[in-house]
Amino acid sequence: MTLKERIINEMMVIKSLGVVYGDIGTSPIYTFAVILLLVQPTKETIFQILSMIVWTLTMLVTVQYAWLATSLSKRGEGGTVVLVQILLPYLKGARLAALVTALGFLGISLMIGDGVITPAISILSAVEGIMLIPGHESTPKYVLLLIAAGIAFALFAVQKHGVEKVASAFGPIMVIWFFALGIVGGYNVLQNPEVLHALSPFYAVEFVVQHPYIAFVVLADVLLCATGGEALYADMGHLGRLPILKGWVFASVALILCYFGQGAFLLSHPDALKSPFFEMFHDFGPTLYISLVILAIFATVIASQAMISGVFSVLYQAMTTRIFPHFSVDYTSDELRSQIYVGSVNWFLFVCVIAILFDFGESAKLAAAYGLSVAGAMSITGILMSMIFMVKKEYLKMGLAIFTGLMSMSFFVSSWMKIPHGGYWSLIIASVPLFIIILYTQGQKRLYAALVPIDKDAFLEEYSTRYRHGQHVSGTALFFARNTDAIPAYIGKTMFQNGIIYDYNLIVIIKTTYEPHGIFSKLSPLGEALDLLVIHSGYMEKLNVEKLLRERNINERSIFYGDEEIVSDSFLWKIFAMIKDLSPNFVSFYNFPHEKLIGVARRAKI
Repeated sequence: MTLKERIINEMMVIKSLGVVYGDIGTSPIYTFAVILLLVQPTKETIFQILSMIVWTLTMLVTVQYAWLATSLSKRGEGGTVVLVQILLPYLKGARLAALVTALGFLGISLMIGDGVITPAISILSAVEGIMLIPGHESTPKYVLLLIAAGIAFALFAVQKHGVEKVASAFGPIMVIWFFALGIVGGYNVLQNPEVLHALSPFYAVEFVVQHPYIAFVVLADVLLCATGGEALYADMGHLGRLPILKGWVFASVALILCYFGQGAFLLSHPDALKSPFFEMFHDFGPTLYISLVILAIFATVIASQAMISGVFSVLYQAMTTRIFPHFSVDYTSDELRSQIYVGSVNWFLFVCVIAILFDFGESAKLAAAYGLSVAGAMSITGILMSMIFMVKKEYLKMGLAIFTGLMSMSFFVSSWMKIPHGGYWSLIIASVPLFIIILYTQGQKRLYAALVPIDKDAFLEEYSTRYRHGQHVSGTALFFARNTDAIPAYIGKTMFQNGIIYDYNLIVIIKTTYEPHGIFSKLSPLGEALDLLVIHSGYMEKLNVEKLLRERNINERSIFYGDEEIVSDSFLWKIFAMIKDLSPNFVSFYNFPHEKLIGVARRAKI
């Protein structure tokens, strides 16, 4: 490896710390404090809690995600959608394929459900560190909430401008953050090195055996140390597997030192229960404390940014694979395909974050609701991975995937107890995209069943007669269809009923492939001055259809598309019709010039 390649490699590792590890990197701020609300901190219980934390990080993050999940990819891409796309070709039964697809839908929705809480808990927990600054101990709660809300507003407001330039600073900031965690945590471990005994899983098992009910309840809070671990896999396509794994080696050491440092600090400061993280840092260096609070706020903003970008990316995949309605998408980077902005989703997330901030008021109460959807998403990952390794006959990995999947499920079941304490927020927010996905996919099926297509052979025969004996409009016309087997009724209505046939007519079909990236097309003749262009596009591609047409010397004069008028007596399908009306149509989603678009109305009763 040359020096230049080595430098690029190391820069990618630093970048991974900013893009991937913001969420899990800020978990030490609140995890220990929340667990101490349920467990009396004695020497024995501190060891037991530390053991549970370190082995949760080891099994759920290192084994489940860093090793197993990242070994499964499509051209380097990762995430729930990728797992579904890997598994579907192996499945023969329609019911099993439907079940796997449904799990994918649920995984996407759960990510959004708990993702909204990430900015709220991360930013507020950092802002609460202000109360340890001398003279600010009695800062009113509403002031802290207003500061957190202001930071959240600034974060969501800059999304439309893109974060490509700002993102370059994320990595170095997180490097400083992890060094701070490791140094301060390591210093306190040296003061009480006996806490290192908690590296043994014996203490975690002992706690479960001695206090089975309390251990079950505490699991939901122990999981907070691993929230954000799923980003190792979801963001793999942006950075590559190796930089992410190298970044995790550095981040995991810093995190473990920080947690063990908090345990060691509690052994000598048993009264530091409200915020052992900030009190440990305040004790380490009072003069540096304000700098730490500012650094913590930066780190939590970075954690929140990763969540927002992740939601945009997942919803874009859902839109291109036609399981989610088309929203208006802005591409904020010419170089990074993952950098997109979805305005309506952005401000929906912001409203939810503000509502959650003021509803809970404190990070400790927020933590009581946090983790439910993360555990659900981890469980789904475990199920899908187990199935993939089984069909691939990789039995060692299958066994580990089953084990870690069962661990995730135990955390998930424990998290159900959070529902009355605010966990319902995760479910309510997750139910919105899940409802839209189910309604949209089922509505599309009913809509296409109602819009009876024209038999292809009959259409070509009629077209041939009309083209030879009729008049033509000068120029080229584009028509869009879904598949090659049948012709949409609106094309027949345009050409035969309205008598609009151009000199050259092109039917375009856009097919989303199982691969995340890659664009290729095939042009084939159908009849005289009538061709079929099939475009195959990866589900994460930023597809520019006009550019592709220009490369084939096709300059369209008009673009025709079906504009459905949906009629229904059902309340649900009326909602579907409203969603269709509010969403940009198919051609608008791909940014065709509006002056060329001609919608052909079709009435459909569902």
